[in-house]
Amino acid sequence: MSTVTLPEVPVADSSAPTTTPEGILGTYKRAAPLFVRGEGVRLFDEHGRAYLDFVAGIAVTSLGHGDAGVTRVIQDALATGLIHTSNLYRTAPGERLAEWLVARSFASKVFFCNSGAEANEAAFKFARRWARAQGHEEKVGIVALRGAFHGRLPGTLAATDRPSYRQPFRPLMPGVQIVERDLDELRAVLDPETVCAVIVEPIQGEGGVRVLEPSFLHALRELTRERNVLLILDEIQCGLGRTGHFFAYEGLNLVPDMLTVAKPLANGLPIGAVLVNEPVAGAVQPGDHGTTFGGGPLVASVAEHVVQRLSDPALLEHVRETGCWLHGQLTALMQRTGKIRAVRGLGFMFGVDTHEPAAAVIGRAFASGLLLVSAGEHTIRLLPPLVMTREELQAGLALLEAALLGE
Repeated sequence: MSTVTLPEVPVADSSAPTTTPEGILGTYKRAAPLFVRGEGVRLFDEHGRAYLDFVAGIAVTSLGHGDAGVTRVIQDALATGLIHTSNLYRTAPGERLAEWLVARSFASKVFFCNSGAEANEAAFKFARRWARAQGHEEKVGIVALRGAFHGRLPGTLAATDRPSYRQPFRPLMPGVQIVERDLDELRAVLDPETVCAVIVEPIQGEGGVRVLEPSFLHALRELTRERNVLLILDEIQCGLGRTGHFFAYEGLNLVPDMLTVAKPLANGLPIGAVLVNEPVAGAVQPGDHGTTFGGGPLVASVAEHVVQRLSDPALLEHVRETGCWLHGQLTALMQRTGKIRAVRGLGFMFGVDTHEPAAAVIGRAFASGLLLVSAGEHTIRLLPPLVMTREELQAGLALLEAALLGE
């Protein structure tokens, strides 16, 4: 692999021990260095060491760190003094954002919340509400697929295929089942009298970056229509530009009944959304669901700016073309090192299966100044900011290669 010269900055020179900060509940093992600054596609710790970011806050900071446009919008929104009013009252930014998303998609209405898990939880409620509005009291079932990750709230955890996440919290919410990624099994379980929705990630992120075949998704879409079952697409990780299409479903040439998005929607500020078609929107009534913070004026102002940037045709073309190049580079890395078993993905979302545990490679990469995240015991996930250049990606791949070789 050819080397690439980038501006010299201090890099990490030690391993990545984990710690639980005093005062914070220990739900995460956090890397010990304390990050204090972000700039472009790098984070900097308290000692001034730079880390090239192939994580992007887990597919969140798609425009990178310290983006001038995002910063300006935050400053302008703060200057109004209108940070929060609750959803008892109207504010313009959330209404403009909803109108933009409706105009850009299949949706009739949008519900705003604070996170991806909340968006999926809301989608489950809306699906059941839609079924009851049709007079089907027993039509409450939700079906998810093997390898799915939809969140850790009561309903979404039941639809998440991670035994270690599920076991401590049983019994899980009833009425949710996980089935194989198999059309025959789906035909067997999609009872039109008892199932109201299927939820699917077009690319299963936490499940190993597994790209579902378009033919499978098309067949599933036809099956759900035939059985009068809603199709929910979870694009929380793979949507909003990461595949090279603003919505991942656009590249698949199919239309869902509901769509959930979140992570990059405000480039790091907390917001999620559920986009729903007219039949679902017509079933939801005042009081059926709620949120105190969702769609608030500060965050919605930022999200309005972000979606316009992420939908820029030039950026999407960059992601598509550079994603094809990145796939080729990773395939060459697999052949050259013998340390990789498989490469999967598209756009700026890839999974790299390694022979040794992914954590070992991620630790060595961290010590060299490259941030990576896993998607299973033997899968490294690459989720760089969508604005990352080929030169920056090449620099990260060189660090990844060294980490794979134990250097």
